[in-house]
Amino acid sequence: MEQHKNLPIIVLVGALLVGNIFFGLGYFSQRTELEKSRSAEVKAAVNAPVIDFAMLFINKVLQAEGEVDFETRLMLENAVRDLDDEEIIAEWQTFTTSQTEAQAQNSVKRLLEVLVGKIQK
Repeated sequence: MEQHKNLPIIVLVGALLVGNIFFGLGYFSQRTELEKSRSAEVKAAVNAPVIDFAMLFINKVLQAEGEVDFETRLMLENAVRDLDDEEIIAEWQTFTTSQTEAQAQNSVKRLLEVLVGKIQK
């Protein structure tokens, strides 16, 4: 007789326990997914200015028909400083202070390598 009185309570406690486990697993799954999403969002926010500078550099320097004018150099200098990345700025300065065409070509290769490396991270 006593067992019949406890049966609904045992079933209720069991159902609540199963429900807690189910919702707990769902919570941790959603939290992991949210963290991945936030990480991707942060990465995209970091990559966007680097990609913009890389495109600007390619369009204004590598595809230039002649010497790059003062306005363009100033625009590129400001864009690279806005990135606030010491490694990119150092490569940029190496490029801008190149004395020969061979040095400039090597500097461009290293600058592009650094930019792509930043995007991949």
